[in-house]
Amino acid sequence: MPPYLKFGAALGALLAIHSVPSHADENGPLTLERVFASPDLAGPQPRALKLSPDGTLVTLLKPRADEKERLDLWAIDTRSGAERMLVDSKKTGSGAALSEAEKMQRERDRSVAGSTGITSYDWSPDGKTILVPVDGDLYLAALDGKVTRLTDTPGGELNGVVSPKGGFVSFVRDGNLFVQPIGSAERQVTQGASDTLNWGVAEFVAQEEMDRRTGYWWSPDDRMIAVARVDESPVGIVTRTAIGGEGTKVYQQRYPAAGTPNAMVDLFVMKPDGSGQVQVDLGSDKDIYLARVDWSKDGRTLFVQRESRDQKRLDLLAVDPMTGNARIVLTETAKSWINLSNNFHPLRDDSFLWWSERSGHGHLYRVDGKKWTALTNGDWEVRDIVGVDEDKGLVYFTGNRETPLEQQLYVTSFATPGPARLLTSAGWWNDAVMDDAASRVVVSRQNTDQPKQVYLADSDGKQLQWLSQNALTGDHPYAPYVASHVKTRFGTVKAKDGTTLYTKMLTPPLEPGKRYPVFMIHYGGPGGGRQVTNSWSGALNQYLVDRGWIVFAIDNRGTPDRGKAFEDHLYRAMGTVEVEDQLTGVEWLKNQPFVDSDRIATYGWSYGGYMSLKLLEKAPGTFAAAVAGAPVTKWELYDTHYTERYLGQPQDKPSAYPAAGAVEDSVKISDPMLLIHGMSDDNVVFDNATALMAKMQSGAVPFEMMAYPGQTHRVGGPGISVHLWRTIENFLADHAGGPATR
Repeated sequence: MPPYLKFGAALGALLAIHSVPSHADENGPLTLERVFASPDLAGPQPRALKLSPDGTLVTLLKPRADEKERLDLWAIDTRSGAERMLVDSKKTGSGAALSEAEKMQRERDRSVAGSTGITSYDWSPDGKTILVPVDGDLYLAALDGKVTRLTDTPGGELNGVVSPKGGFVSFVRDGNLFVQPIGSAERQVTQGASDTLNWGVAEFVAQEEMDRRTGYWWSPDDRMIAVARVDESPVGIVTRTAIGGEGTKVYQQRYPAAGTPNAMVDLFVMKPDGSGQVQVDLGSDKDIYLARVDWSKDGRTLFVQRESRDQKRLDLLAVDPMTGNARIVLTETAKSWINLSNNFHPLRDDSFLWWSERSGHGHLYRVDGKKWTALTNGDWEVRDIVGVDEDKGLVYFTGNRETPLEQQLYVTSFATPGPARLLTSAGWWNDAVMDDAASRVVVSRQNTDQPKQVYLADSDGKQLQWLSQNALTGDHPYAPYVASHVKTRFGTVKAKDGTTLYTKMLTPPLEPGKRYPVFMIHYGGPGGGRQVTNSWSGALNQYLVDRGWIVFAIDNRGTPDRGKAFEDHLYRAMGTVEVEDQLTGVEWLKNQPFVDSDRIATYGWSYGGYMSLKLLEKAPGTFAAAVAGAPVTKWELYDTHYTERYLGQPQDKPSAYPAAGAVEDSVKISDPMLLIHGMSDDNVVFDNATALMAKMQSGAVPFEMMAYPGQTHRVGGPGISVHLWRTIENFLADHAGGPATR
C-alpha cells in the first residue's frame, strides 16, 4: 500500500490500467467494451512529465492511440509547441521478457503497473541525452532521435540513472551495483549478492509502503555513492502459488508478514569504483526502517531518515560520508504513527526545509539548527514540495488550503515567511513539476468534467502555452459521449461524532416518483484511496449512470488530507469508524426520495474489499449485494510496515488484530457477496481469499466467487477488464435489480 494510493485499485485507477482492443461504434451508447478500449476515452494521459535541464523541452511518456498500455517517450518544445516522439518503444528493445525483479518493481509502483514499453527515463545533466530502460536493458537517446544501446544482458538492469554531474550511468544487475563511466566499460562496484542479499535495490516494504523506489544515491559532485545492502535471510518465506491459465508456478517469496522479522538494511558509502567503502552508523537498534536518504548541496553530508519499527519515532541523521559517523539532527514522535514525506530539502546555508504534522496538520518548516520557522499553517494540508528557488528564497508546493476536494499549487517565502500565494485556479485538482531553477512549471489539471490537461506556466503561475489541452470536442475519443456526461454533485454529511464527511454522487436524469439503485464505491483505508475529489473519475462511472445506477461515495474518518486527528481514528481500530461512516452514508441515501433503499449495492477493492466484508458483517440486510475485490481478510497475512503502523504487532497485549480481522465474523454474512481475487497476487496474497472461503464454507454460508488465473493485485488487461466488470454487473443484476449484459 504505497502512501497516496494504498494497496488498492480505486475505480479511477482501474480505468488507467485496463484496456481491450475494440472497434465499438462511438456514435452509439457507451459500452463496457468501449470503456476499456484504445484509444483511452480520457484522451492523451501523459505521465512522468519533466522539464529538460535548460527548460526548452518538456518530456513525457505517452500511451499509444492503438495500445494505451504501451508508453513511448515524447518531447514538446516549450518555445514552438512542436511535439515529437523521441523513442519508439516498438522500435527499441529486444522484446525480451522482463526479469521477475523488474516485474515486481513495476507492480509495486502503481503508476506503471500494467504498462509496457518505456516506463521511466532519466535526463543527463547537460540536457543532451536521456537514459531509457526498455525490456530490461538500458539505452541512451539523443535529442536527434539516435538511440545507443548500453547494455545487452539476459539478467536485466534495474534502477538505471545518470549521475548528477553526468559522468556515469549506474544500475543494479543480479543484485549488485554497476557503474559505467560515459564512453567506457561498466564495472561492478559491490560484491556478494545472493538469493537473499542484494545491493542498491529497495526492499519489499520500502517499495510497497514507504514510497522509496531505489537503494542507492549519488552525491551531487559524482564523488561518492550511498548504497543500501539488504539482507532478506531473516524474512519469512511465503509459498506463493501463481496459478495461471497455462500452468502453475510456485515462488518462494520473502514476505515480511506483520509481527515477523523484516529485512536487515545497512547503508554504505563508497567511491564510484567501489573503493573507500565505509558503513553508516544507523544505531544500535537494527530493527528499524531506512526511510529516506539525501545528500547536502555540497556533498559533504549524507542525511538519513531512520524510522523505528513501531513508526512512532523518526530521526533525521547527519552522516559524515568519510567516516560513517552520524548525529541526530531532529526527532519527530507521535502517539499513533508518523507519516513519511518526500519534502526534506537541504539549503545552501546548512538549514533545510522539512514537512511535519506536529501542529496536527502537514505543514512546511525551515529548520536552522534548533530554530523551527513555520512556513505554512492552518487547518489544511501541504502535500509535496514542487520546486525551490534559493536565490529568491521561494518554495513552491501543492496543498488543499481552499478545500480538501481540490489540490492547488502555491508559493511562499522561506526567507521572509508570509501567507502562501495561490498559483492555480479553483475548480481543479492540480499536480505540478518544475525545472531545477524553479523558473517554470508544468501543471497537470483535471476535474470531474475534464480529463487531464497539461500547460506550461511561468513561476508566477501565468499560463504560457498548452502542452495538452485535451478538449472534449471534435475527434476526442470521449466527444461522442459528452452529451450524456452527468455532473458530479458534492455534498457533506455528519458523522456520529459531528465530524463533517464529504460525499459525491452521480445520477441519471431523475424522473419524478422514480427510485433508482445505488452503486456505492468505497476504499476507506488510511493513507490513500480517497474517492471524493474534484478529479476525473473515468468513463466507467458514466457507463454505470447510463445503465441507470446512482454512483455514490463518502470519504470516512481515517482517510488522508483532513489532518492527523481525522486519520488517527483508525489507530488500532480498523473495521470500526470507517464502517460506521460508510453506514452513515447509507442512512443519508435511504432518506433521499429518488433512492431505492432496497437496491443499494457496495463495491470495494483491496482495503475497499476488506470494507465490503466488514460492512456485510456489521450491518446485515443493509445492502442488496456487495463486491469484495482482493480483500485483506486476516491482517496477520499482510506486511509489517503498513499493518503495524495502524494495528501494532499481532503479539501485542491486548492485540488489535482479532477485532480488525474479517474471517471469523464472515459466518454472519447473510447478504449476497461476490469475492474476486487474482490468483498470482503477491501483495494481498491469495491465502486471504482461501481463508475466507474456508470459513464461510465451513459455516454453510453461500457466496459467489470469481478467481483470475495469472492476475496479480491489479486484475485487468485485454479482455480481462470487460470480463471482470461484466461479472460484477451480472451479479448485481441478479441481486440488486440492475441491468444485466449476458
